Amino acid sequence: MAWIDSLSAAQIAAGVVAGEFGATEVARASLDAVECRDAEVGAFLQVSADAALEAAARIDASRAAGDPLPPLAGVPLAIKDNMNLAGTRTTCASQMLASYESVYTATCVQRMLDAGCLPIGKVNMDEFAFGSSTENSAFHPTNNPWDLERVPGGSSGGSAAAVAAGEVALSLGSDTGGSIRQPASFCGVVGMKPTYGAVSRYGVVAFGSSLDQVGPFGRTVEDVALAMNALTAPGRDPLDGTSQEFAVDFCEHLDDGVTGRRVGVVPALMEAEGLAPEVRRAVERAAAQLEQQGAQVVEVELPHLDAAIAAYYVIGPAEAFSNLARFDGIRYGYQEEDCANLAQQSALSRAHGFGREAKRRQMLGAYLLSSGVYDKYYYAAQKARTMITRDYARAFEQVDAILMPAAPRTAFKHGELSDPTQMYLSDLYTISLNIAGNGGISVPLGLGEDSGLPVSAQLVAPAFHDRELLTYARALEVAFGAAPVAPACAQKGGELA
Repeated sequence: MAWIDSLSAAQIAAGVVAGEFGATEVARASLDAVECRDAEVGAFLQVSADAALEAAARIDASRAAGDPLPPLAGVPLAIKDNMNLAGTRTTCASQMLASYESVYTATCVQRMLDAGCLPIGKVNMDEFAFGSSTENSAFHPTNNPWDLERVPGGSSGGSAAAVAAGEVALSLGSDTGGSIRQPASFCGVVGMKPTYGAVSRYGVVAFGSSLDQVGPFGRTVEDVALAMNALTAPGRDPLDGTSQEFAVDFCEHLDDGVTGRRVGVVPALMEAEGLAPEVRRAVERAAAQLEQQGAQVVEVELPHLDAAIAAYYVIGPAEAFSNLARFDGIRYGYQEEDCANLAQQSALSRAHGFGREAKRRQMLGAYLLSSGVYDKYYYAAQKARTMITRDYARAFEQVDAILMPAAPRTAFKHGELSDPTQMYLSDLYTISLNIAGNGGISVPLGLGEDSGLPVSAQLVAPAFHDRELLTYARALEVAFGAAPVAPACAQKGGELA
């Protein structure tokens, strides 16, 4: 039978429902693919084989009994390691939580399991989501399946790489400044950051509480739509105060097309310093394809977008400093022993439990929230946030969606960007959406003619217009094709019995 990675999540679920193969067969094929490929890719931190096989057995038993099956029955799922799943470790790729075992399950994870997904395991990330390359993991870096010498992006690099390598059909990531869309671009898969509040964050270890959002990765737009249904269809989560009701069917209008729609492009972004020519050309081709399919492409302005990175690196570290204060080495997590008192124990536990980038951001946050500095920078960042949000609102009075790059370049080599400032600029095209709260999606556009690596475009829509966003993404997928499994990985493992 076909390789597991030749099937989309939708096809796997349909095959299980039709009895073409069992969920247990799918689980074993996915686990085999992880065993064969992940030594090179390094996407996984923990494989939950028993949990996956138990979930698969329940689905097979339900089918044998003639019971209706859930919409994602038998679909292998990888989970970013900042999301709790009872019975697994939730480490955030940090020594601080290296031995922490979850006692409950995050709402977003539970909803995917309720929809029939099989929990294959927890995947790598930049420590506490601080990074854009997954090189900041305390355990090991993750490699890009298209070129093992390159990064998969970050911070959800393991989530993107696991899908690109064909180890799983779907994965969950979190996006605070581009951490879904940028690695999706680097790995050549579809990655969606929903509107802030669309998906519950309960049970997800917080980085920036006003910026974080959970979203799915998949190789097709339809798969991402199915995942969004699973994440939102049960309704608002009372355990998350920011969660909103979002009762739409994300699959309903996928193939409506873009005839008569207005798509905005931002000239300043297409001419920005650091934008690789092959990425610019790919986005221009995407605009031409949308126009060819009946959309009207018009220029719009986002005049305060230059302030987005500066605002983000004030708001983000300030919120991170507050959120990570709970990791004190006393109640749980990494703990220094043989200390003279609790103050020394807490100080040494934090000094040795956190990595360099995690300490850098917390120290920056502590400074930004200090007396005399707070008024100067934090207030200014919040004002910039308001202006950026208004810029998007004005642009969406003229257009239905905006098209822009997802990342300024293709995947870079490990160690190539050692300067933190250069690393931060990797999120040039994504950060403003977290500042404003809008939804965005990264869509593969094939391989760049200069690098031979995946290139992508990003689509942005008004808040809570995420269903329409998928319609535009589907139009690009029709033009450029669905994301393939990275060729090197497609040759190793994952056979169905």
